[in-house]
Amino acid sequence: EPQRLTDDESYSLQITADRIQLSADSPLGALHGLETFLQLVQQNHSPAAAGFSVPYVDIRDQPRFPWRGLSLDVSRHFIPVDEVERTIDGLAAVKLNVLHWHLSDDQGFRVESKKFPRLQDYGSDGSYYTQAEVRAVVAYARDRGVRIVPEFDIPGHSTSWLPAYPSLASGPPPYNIVHEFGDPSGVIDPTKDSTYKFLDGFIGEMVKLFPDEYFHIGGDEVSAKAWTSEPHIRDFMKAHHIANAAALQALFNQRVQKILAHRGKRMAGWDEILQPDLPKSILIQSWRGEKSLAAAAREGYPGILSAGYYLDLMQPASQHYAVDPLHGEAADLLPEQKKLILGGEAAMWEELATSENLDSRLWPRLAAIAERFWSPETVSDAGSMYDRLKEVNLWLEWLGLAQRSNLDLMLRRPADR
Repeated sequence: EPQRLTDDESYSLQITADRIQLSADSPLGALHGLETFLQLVQQNHSPAAAGFSVPYVDIRDQPRFPWRGLSLDVSRHFIPVDEVERTIDGLAAVKLNVLHWHLSDDQGFRVESKKFPRLQDYGSDGSYYTQAEVRAVVAYARDRGVRIVPEFDIPGHSTSWLPAYPSLASGPPPYNIVHEFGDPSGVIDPTKDSTYKFLDGFIGEMVKLFPDEYFHIGGDEVSAKAWTSEPHIRDFMKAHHIANAAALQALFNQRVQKILAHRGKRMAGWDEILQPDLPKSILIQSWRGEKSLAAAAREGYPGILSAGYYLDLMQPASQHYAVDPLHGEAADLLPEQKKLILGGEAAMWEELATSENLDSRLWPRLAAIAERFWSPETVSDAGSMYDRLKEVNLWLEWLGLAQRSNLDLMLRRPADR
């Protein structure tokens, strides 16, 4: 049985002179309680009391938000399985519970498809996860209380699909996966029935790999020009009384949502997918600001916040720590609308990150964001956060994360030449 958004994650932990008692109503709560216990273990420095000890505590703990995640881009620079699993270890340690796996973009298509093998053959430069590896990572995450939500970004950010299947493209070939900065033009054609037949087959295969109830379709930064510059798409829009590219994307989203619903999945997407006539079951992920998150909640859509949590921008932990899913316009929502804001996700985009420096880009700042998602809104003092972050950073290193050791090796490399 896969983890669900509604699972109980609460626990209590009591430590006295004669016993340690961890209580929880679900396995997730027990896992979180164990992570807290591990944080409490300290090495004794007195010769008279060698070994380890834990302080006396009485903790009753539960998360503020049910969706606490990291969006990890593995398209622009491929992240090998062991690095993904190490990242999952870190997520579990700080009680984050979602890895949003961004598996395709203009720069690479990263999952093996047996139904459409040209996707990885032509779209990955040879770096992709086999289906066996995907299943192993999903199982690894589940054992640590982390849901994996896959994302295949469509209809924009889809150049890597098109060398293999140019009939999916809005414009004429040739198409090549992107190896440089710029504004890629690869956008899937929403006017052909063959597009949806392909997506139905592809999604039908992928949902068997990913048991989570949510399936992310991306939907961000779709080039309107890629559609409106094509005569056959303009003709389609005129024949179907479609006013603009946004309305055409809404039609695309409606059809993809029905494919996902037929497969038992709930659709998630970046905030550009917020259009009328989509069912209220879809999840809106706001990257453009708190305003779109509040707008979605007012319309009755659940949402999560990523704006303000972009780790690739290399902003200080205090800047991320000050951002809150219920601040800004969300603070003025009605109580029932606030309940639709399920939490948030940090985002790690990989234009300038690789598997070698990934840990240093994520940690320890991701731990500060994790506290924002878990702890009460009133826990907000940046000075106190930094005092604790120093200790957490050492603890995460002890667990095997490489945010400092990898940087030391990278600095040593040019010095050795």
